[in-house]
Amino acid sequence: MTIDEFLATHHIAYERCDHAPAFTVDDVERLVPLGGARTKNLFLRDKKGTRQALVVVRADKAVDLRVLSAGIAFERPSFGSADRLKRCLGIEPGAVSLLALVNDAAHAVELFIDRDLWSAEQVQCHPLVNTATLAIPHEGVERFLAATGHEVRLIDVPVA
Repeated sequence: MTIDEFLATHHIAYERCDHAPAFTVDDVERLVPLGGARTKNLFLRDKKGTRQALVVVRADKAVDLRVLSAGIAFERPSFGSADRLKRCLGIEPGAVSLLALVNDAAHAVELFIDRDLWSAEQVQCHPLVNTATLAIPHEGVERFLAATGHEVRLIDVPVA
């Protein structure tokens, strides 16, 4: 099932913008005219490599991993490798978004969303590729997470 089919099956509305590959927040800013909060998505692992996390924040926030480690209870978090990303979320680097949780049937990835972003009426997400962006209303995000069985943990990421 494609991500579009999954969203349709679960009655999750969205707006779509197809664009050139976007690898950075600046690329999305330049390429995507959609409304909604732009996001920054960090795929992290703990020091021992036994836990994985997806941390989603507003794109304009700078994230200090040392400060973040206390909020997510990870000892010395670092970025997960491309192999780990593919194994856990079924995507390539550059396409990380909360929609990739559709591929995490084992619930091996913990989801943390910044409280500021969670309060947004609409958020932007890559649909498992970095050549498109979807704008999804907040209730659609909640419906998506319920359908995948992922629990969101809200954290407060300070503005740097």
